[in-house]
Amino acid sequence: MLDDKLIASITAIAHQAGDAIMTIYQRDFAIYEKSDASPLTEADLAAHHCIVDGLRAVSSLPILSEESANIPWSERQTWSQYWLVDPLDGTKEFIKKNGEFTVNIALIDNGEPVFGVVYAPVLKQTYVGVVGQGAYKLEGDSRVAITPKVKTDDEEWRIVGSRSHQSPDIQALLTKLGGSPELVAMGSSLKLCLVAEGAAHLYPRLGPTSEWDTGAADAVVRAAGGKVTVIESAADVFNKDAKPLSYNQKESVLNPYFLVSC
Repeated sequence: MLDDKLIASITAIAHQAGDAIMTIYQRDFAIYEKSDASPLTEADLAAHHCIVDGLRAVSSLPILSEESANIPWSERQTWSQYWLVDPLDGTKEFIKKNGEFTVNIALIDNGEPVFGVVYAPVLKQTYVGVVGQGAYKLEGDSRVAITPKVKTDDEEWRIVGSRSHQSPDIQALLTKLGGSPELVAMGSSLKLCLVAEGAAHLYPRLGPTSEWDTGAADAVVRAAGGKVTVIESAADVFNKDAKPLSYNQKESVLNPYFLVSC
């Protein structure tokens, strides 16, 4: 199903959604009154409609988006394959205008993310991953293969953390790792992509997320050769028997805690 033509089409859809977001992002938010429509809501919906319309033009698979999340479990549990979409991940990053928000499109196959596109329109960076075929990063006209980086004995841990949601459990994890770990702050699904491209060693998520927050970047990580595994707490950071994060296996779309690693 995932031929080069379809991969190019989905990537283009993500870029079109990013363009729709940028039209709104470039406005002066200060001019909005409380009674006005939120520019965040407007951007989110514009990207959602762009992606849904684009996917329906190239695929007959069902679509689960953050903006259409009220599909009942009785229907969702019959899906073997579907598109998982977050039209605008990183709402605080959007509002702060720091550029660290993304468009996310994933293909889920029997609970596993097998393909994902993550696009950061301000940064003009695109991550694409196809499990079994590899992952790459697009910057302008260049296409560069990416892979996670194993920590060597002579370097400190580089740990990705949220710019907006810091958990007190993170300090416990840093203590467990030892040495003087460097905490790299980043917003949205770009946190997973930093591990996928070898810019950081680990991304522990010890706070709430939903499946659409992670699906696309999870596919990029797995395609690059990394892992996204379920953990209970910071104590599980070295648990080699941890199970992979799964999708659409229960009524709730909330993720458990997880660890992104090489």
